[in-house]
Parts: sequence; C-alpha cells; structure tokens
Amino acid sequence: MITTLEQLDFNNQYTYADYLNWHFKERLELIRGYIYKMSPAPSRRHQAIVWNLNGVIWSHLKGQSCRAYTAPFDVRLPIRDKKSNQEITTVLQPDICVICDHSKLDDQGCLGAPDLVIEVLSPGNSNKEMKQKFDVYEESGVKEYWVVYPEYEHVLIFTLDESGKFIGQHPKVNGEILKSVVFPELAIDLTDIFTDK
Repeated sequence: MITTLEQLDFNNQYTYADYLNWHFKERLELIRGYIYKMSPAPSRRHQAIVWNLNGVIWSHLKGQSCRAYTAPFDVRLPIRDKKSNQEITTVLQPDICVICDHSKLDDQGCLGAPDLVIEVLSPGNSNKEMKQKFDVYEESGVKEYWVVYPEYEHVLIFTLDESGKFIGQHPKVNGEILKSVVFPELAIDLTDIFTDK
C-alpha cells in the first residue's frame, strides 16, 4: 500500500490497479500511465465557473437519462477495449462530465468515454498535460470536449467527427451563447457562467 506521494516514481508508468492502492490526500491523474498532480484546491473563480456550468447542465438534463458528474470522479479510459484494471493506464478527473450510457457507470466512476467532458483550466495546468488530455479524450471517443479559460473568459469546443478526430469550433466568448453539438437543446449564456456573483 502506498501512503505518501514520495513513495511513487514520477518517471514510471502505472495502471489503474496501482492507482487503487494509493492512499494519500493528494489528488492525481494518470495519462498513459504517467502521473500528473492536480491542484490541491482550485481557486474560488474556478469553482464558481464549475458550479455555474454544472447548474445549467443539471437543469437541462433533469428528467433525462444522461447523468452529469463533477470532480473528484474517476473516468477510466481503456486502451482499445481492454477493461481490466491492469490494462487501464489513463484515469482522469474532469471538472464536469456527462455520461448517457449507464453501462459505463460503476461504483468507481466511469469506465469508457463520457459523451461530454468539460475541463476548466487552472494556473497549474501544463501545456503537456493539456495536449495529453486532448489526445486521450479524442482517442477514447469523447463526443464533445470543452476547454474553459477563466482568465480570458472563453471556451474552446471540440466535437468528434466521423473519422474519430476532434474538430474545433470558433471560440465562444463571454456574452455569447454556447450551443452543444451532442446536446442540441443545451444553450448556455456565457455571461451567466463567467459571473461569480
């Protein structure tokens, strides 16, 4: 059993089975087996944006079969349909994810690609981490991926095309209406998202 972060070698690759044996307070994600530290506590502004988004999404999904979850919530992304804990090397905790296929849900979180993933960037997010996440979300089949930039008050939206590649839309900025492709009835006034009042 691993009880401190210092017991891990950040140059090694790990699996979800390893991840389940880590018992310490720090939050981590695995991307292709490599450890990425998460911010210990997101900023107040980050949390306000997540709260505002989650409220709108929850209201939209009320009465529907799809479910929304917020971090900490493990999303395990298997490699090519391999689903044993020994074979899973990517475990992420997106700020918000929406899952419509209930067979992907279990007591540990989600096994497989959510329909929608939303990441709200923090100052600690590295370029390498964000590129890795983009790649694994695309490869695993996430249908829609939003990257929210609190500092610039805009959202980048990527949707999966027929060939399995993300296609980016024109950025949506504060004051505009963001419309989901996967959930066409979901329209969000970004003025309400970037306010913290």
